[in-house]
Amino acid sequence: MVTTIKNPYLDGNFAPIATEITTDDLKIIGELPPDLSGMFVRNGPNPQHPPIGQYHWFDGDGMLHGVEISNGKATYRNRYIRTRGWNIENEVGKAVWSGLLEPPQMDNPYGPGKNTANTALVWHAGKFLALWEGGAPHHIQLPELETIGECTFNDQLTSPFTAHPKVDPITGEMMFFGYSFMPPFVQYGVVSAQGEILRTVPIEIPMGVMMHDFAITENYTIIMDLPLTFSGERVQRGEPMMMFEGDRPSRFGIIPRHGDNGNIRWFETPSCYIFHTMNAYEEGEEVILIACRMSSTNVSMGSSLTDPTADIPFLHRWRFNLRTGAVTEEQLDTVPAEFPRINENYTGRKTQYGYAGKIAESSLPLFTGVIKYNFSNGTTQTHEFGKGRYGGETVFAPRKNAVSEDDGWLTTFVYDENTETSELVVINAQDITSEPVAKVIIPQRVPYGFHGAWIGYN
Repeated sequence: MVTTIKNPYLDGNFAPIATEITTDDLKIIGELPPDLSGMFVRNGPNPQHPPIGQYHWFDGDGMLHGVEISNGKATYRNRYIRTRGWNIENEVGKAVWSGLLEPPQMDNPYGPGKNTANTALVWHAGKFLALWEGGAPHHIQLPELETIGECTFNDQLTSPFTAHPKVDPITGEMMFFGYSFMPPFVQYGVVSAQGEILRTVPIEIPMGVMMHDFAITENYTIIMDLPLTFSGERVQRGEPMMMFEGDRPSRFGIIPRHGDNGNIRWFETPSCYIFHTMNAYEEGEEVILIACRMSSTNVSMGSSLTDPTADIPFLHRWRFNLRTGAVTEEQLDTVPAEFPRINENYTGRKTQYGYAGKIAESSLPLFTGVIKYNFSNGTTQTHEFGKGRYGGETVFAPRKNAVSEDDGWLTTFVYDENTETSELVVINAQDITSEPVAKVIIPQRVPYGFHGAWIGYN
């Protein structure tokens, strides 16, 4: 008897959906605030065809799920991102590319890999961009969620483009980086408020590393050289190309926003990994970073050490002293949390509040609630989604003419395993322990995914 082992990322609410729909006038439990006007959009992996070989959650084709809210009513639509790879596989009628857990397909006639555009989203210079860290962003039309095409910034983009660019809310500039397993291992760039790449400069690091996120302050950018490394020599030995090397330190490079490799300053800390930063800011002679830290990570691709705490992130704060070179690191909470967010009107500035998903006691990346951190007094509050209910990344939607940093709402998709239905949950950010002010019932299942964005309407 042969037992087939199910891939958990192709099962349950991780499983892809096949239909693209548009539905107006959705059912609402509670009441949408009359001054909440805009669109919540979330990106995530949704394979178009059965995958080749082993499937990793990062592999799926990008699909956008959007809820447009206006005058107390809501509309839902979902659309695949029509990337080059999606179009090829749609025409062929089957998967053409394998994923991260399979050897690179160097002999693939369509190229060794595809840009899935499945990770995150950003609004900048009048464009809504779907992001994937191995290639160019894709320009998406709102509110239709139709794909316009790749965005190469008038062919100025010469490197990969991070899934987590940072937009300065004051200057309008957008900072980005791209990493590679071949030199130059990192390139750092700045996009003007008008959408023109001002410059792209190489940053020297010893070897290629997976660099998923970074952070900015008012004057600086923080680059993270963490020991999740790429190695062609490992591949030749039959080992994974990407592996966490726990005997290597972590390094944080602080560079003036418009600087280059010549004026970056490196700070060394014990080995760790960070998938996502919450924010960074300046205070006196220090640059301060807040992020979700893991002691190590397997990323389901192998590790050079056995670590029972691998892939368990906790919110931490680092202080980098630009005068003395000293660095301190402290854990801020004992509850595992990920997908940290803030009110993005405060990006790069000191914030009183932050938000992150409360991680379920599960082998799968599920959130049972959202944690609100108050950094002024070191306290937390938690909104629990309820038994058998799991949510995604929570995005802050600021109130128009807000009078305080947390004056707005937290928005996220929640899947109820009891009823097998999905909702957009809207929570009062100033009263997060209370019931949601509204639950927008989605007419089809929304699979668990990655990162979202709120685009407010004026």
